[in-house]
This record gives sequence, C-alpha cells and structure tokens, in this order.
Amino acid sequence: MTQAQGGLRGWSAARRKKVSRLRLTSLRLRLVVVFGAVALTAAVSASGIAYWLNREAVLTRTQGSVLRDFEQEMQNRAGALPENPSQDELQHTAGQMANSSQRFSVLLVAADGGGHTVYGSSGGLNGFSLDDVPGSLRTAVNRQQDVTGGNTSPYHLYWQRVVDHGTPYLVAGTRVIGGGPTGYMRKSLEPEAKDLNSLAWSLGIATALALVGAALLAQAAATTVLKPVHRLGVAARRLGEGRLDTRLRVSGTDELADLSRTFNRTAEALEKRVDDMAARDEASRRFVADMSHELRTPLTAITTVAEVLEEELDAESGSIDPMIEPAVRLVVSETRRLNNLVENLMEVTRFDAGTARLVLDDVDVADQITACIDARAWLDAVDLDAERGIHALLDPRRLDVILANLIGNALKHGGSPVRVSVSTADDSVVIAVRDHGPGIPEDVLPHVFDRFYKASASRPRSEGSGLGLSIALENAHIHGGEITAANSPQGGAVFTLRLPRGVSEETEHDGEDDGVGDAGEQGVRPVPDKGDAT
Repeated sequence: MTQAQGGLRGWSAARRKKVSRLRLTSLRLRLVVVFGAVALTAAVSASGIAYWLNREAVLTRTQGSVLRDFEQEMQNRAGALPENPSQDELQHTAGQMANSSQRFSVLLVAADGGGHTVYGSSGGLNGFSLDDVPGSLRTAVNRQQDVTGGNTSPYHLYWQRVVDHGTPYLVAGTRVIGGGPTGYMRKSLEPEAKDLNSLAWSLGIATALALVGAALLAQAAATTVLKPVHRLGVAARRLGEGRLDTRLRVSGTDELADLSRTFNRTAEALEKRVDDMAARDEASRRFVADMSHELRTPLTAITTVAEVLEEELDAESGSIDPMIEPAVRLVVSETRRLNNLVENLMEVTRFDAGTARLVLDDVDVADQITACIDARAWLDAVDLDAERGIHALLDPRRLDVILANLIGNALKHGGSPVRVSVSTADDSVVIAVRDHGPGIPEDVLPHVFDRFYKASASRPRSEGSGLGLSIALENAHIHGGEITAANSPQGGAVFTLRLPRGVSEETEHDGEDDGVGDAGEQGVRPVPDKGDAT
C-alpha cells in the first residue's frame, strides 16, 4: 500500500512538473505557439495558393476543351440545318452534338416555317431546357453586336458557371452566324469538383502534418534553448539561497554562453563582496566586543568610586561640599548609564555572533512576573492579572530581562497604572503589557525595536540607551517567540510577548550562561529601555 501511494505521489509530482512547464506564461509554450502559428500561416498560405492555381488550371482546361468542342459542333452540325428547321431536325441534331467527346447536354432553339419557336434537346422533352439557362446568359447570347473592324461577328459565344442542387455546371450559348438556330450547352463539372475536393483534403492533411512537425521542431528547439536557461535559473536560486560558490559550466560561443560567463563573473564578484562585508562585520563585532571587555575593568573601578560617592551623598554627615554635589550626582548617574550601555553592547554582540545560549527551566510565569516587579519596587505601579499554574520551559534570567524592559519602558513613557496580563493560546504563553499613556505615534511604531532608536531627537541624552527593547526582542527570538507593539483602542500602548510553552528541537540548551552578566541586578540599576521610543 505504501509503495502504491509513493508511486501515485511520484506520478502526481511528475504531472505537476509537466503542467508547470506548459503554463500559459512559460517560454516553452510561447515558442511552440509561435512556431505553430508561423508553420500554420505558411502551410495555409501555400495550400491556398496551390489549391487556387490547380483549381483555375483544371477548370480552365476543362472549360476550354468543352467550349471549343461546342463551338465546333455548332458550326458543323447546327450550321448545316435549314434556316427554319423542324423540331425533329433540331432534336436529331442536338442528339448528334451531345455525342461528342465532351458528352455535354445540348438545347437548340429556332423558328419553324410558321414562325413558331421550336426546341430540340439532347435529353428529350424532360432534358436540358431553356429554364436551365440563366436569364443573363440568354440575354447576352441573343444580343446582336455591331460589326466593326475589330468585331467581325454579330454574335459571340458566352459561358457561365452555375450550381444546381449542389452540382456545379458549365453553361454556354451562341447563335449560328449568318442565320440559324441558337444553341445552348450544359456540362457537369462534378468530376472536376471531386478532384478539387481530393486536392483540398490532401492539402489539409499536409497542413496538419506541417503543424505537427512545427510543434515537434519547436519543442526540440525550446529544449535546446531553454536547457541553459533552466540551468541558469537553478544556479540563480542556489545563489539566492546563499550558496555563493555556485558556478555554471560554459560551453560554446553563443549568446547563452556569454550569459553564463556573465553570471559566473557576477557570482564571483558577489561572493568576494559578501566575504569582504562578512569580514568587516566580524571585525566590527569583534571590535565592539573587545572594546566592551576593555571598558569593563576601568568601569568597575569607576563604578566602585561612584558608589562610594553616592553613599557620601546620602550620608547624614554631609561631608561633600554642597557646591560640588550636583556634579557628583551627575558623575554617579552617567557612570551608571555608561555601565548599562557597555553591558547592553556586550549582549547585542553575543546575539549578533550567535553565541547567546538558553538555560532552560520550568517556570511559573505568574511567579516570575511577580518576582520581576517586586525586585524593582514596582508593586504599586503595576496591576498584574495572571493566574498561577501557567508553566513554560523558559530561561528565567532572559525572561526577567524581557519583562523588566517592557514594564520599565511602559512606566517611563506610558505612565502608570501599567497592566500586565497573562493568557495561553495554541501551546504558547501570551504576556501583554499595557500602559495608560498617549500611545505610540504611527510613524514610530515600525521602529520601536530598532537599535539606538529614540522617538524624540530633542532628547538624545535620555536615560535609556535605545537598546532595551531590541535586546528584549532578541531574547524573545532565541526562545522561538515574538514581541509586537501596537496602540490599544482604549488608549495607551500595548506590547505583546508570545513565547512557546515548550522548546523546539532546534533550540540549543546547555548549562553555560554567557548572557548579560548583571541582568539579575536589575533591582540595583535602572532597566535598559528604548529611551524615548514611546
């Protein structure tokens, strides 16, 4: 049963492949159609011309033989009749004339001795009659012409082709010169029509064969022409997938070979450019990482001194001169801000280098949010709507960084009360952080997670570094989750964090933790945020 299903799927795939080749926009189909149209036009034109030439040749030859024979008979036999013949004489002469080699029907019309019109037909009384002769032909035959230097005969021979009950006929008539009966002839052209029909069928079959041959030729030409194009398309897709070492085998000197060479040169230049950019990017990341590590040592010392100065400021003894107290407080604040910036830069560098790792644990989401709020003394400013018992396999430290950034950003730029709600949907845990501020401007929404982005250019030195929300988003991504920002219909901004309750097989899980070294100290230092993003 499995083999049968596999065979059916293979047949379906092959059929879909063939259909896709012949889709209406495919170059292969257009080539076949163009070849077929050209072949059909040429074949129909040639067949039409051949049919017309053969038809005229057959009809002209038959018509000429019949008319010459009829004219000869009229001169020899009808011309030998008396000026006023009887009906019997006309009948007898018409029968003799009809027995000529052309076998046509004859009708003779004359006036007898009493002035009455008499008729003689080769087919008897029910044979060829005057009613079978077109009126226009009778008029032309009986019309007497003026005898001039260029016209020596008062009466001429006239003919006309007619169709009677589906059968073509040649009808002709003339009068005996010098007085005598008027003769009409009718000759069936059915044998010639059958020959012409056979010719038409032959030409039609030849046209169909030419069309089929053109389609086969077009298919062969399309295969020859499109095979390099197909290889070029496959190579372009591989190049788009990041396989920059893709190259085409070049053979020949035609335009397609030139195109393959151009593709190879382009791919080589692109590979070199990407390698250069990757090297520069790696050097930049290494520079930021090295710089951050180098700054940590002096910053540690500066931070220690700043903490001592801060303790002196808070001491009751008032040992610091009031004149320099603002400067000391500024140094303490800027030192703390610089320390946060260095830590955030190190974290961003880890994300860019792909060295950030998860340390997973079974976390009660409500307890984790409560701990985050309590550690930062936000209990009075945050309204938590979360039931206990919602568990997920997450990295507690990284979840704390996400929550601290989202809630701290809402408190700073949105204003309290900030409402944090937790729900589950589709094997995911959803955490929504909503503030009651003015919301996020529409032109700012697409950029709130950008690094170093601040909505107000007039406050470039706000306490935030502009990295908090981007770090929160990266921490969500490493969990396989997502953070979205929007404005609530009830007012204020809403940041929605969606994290999977389990971890996919692709997520790397080890015991090593090289995240932000002091993320657990969020209660001591201000939370990194997006500055003026909201």
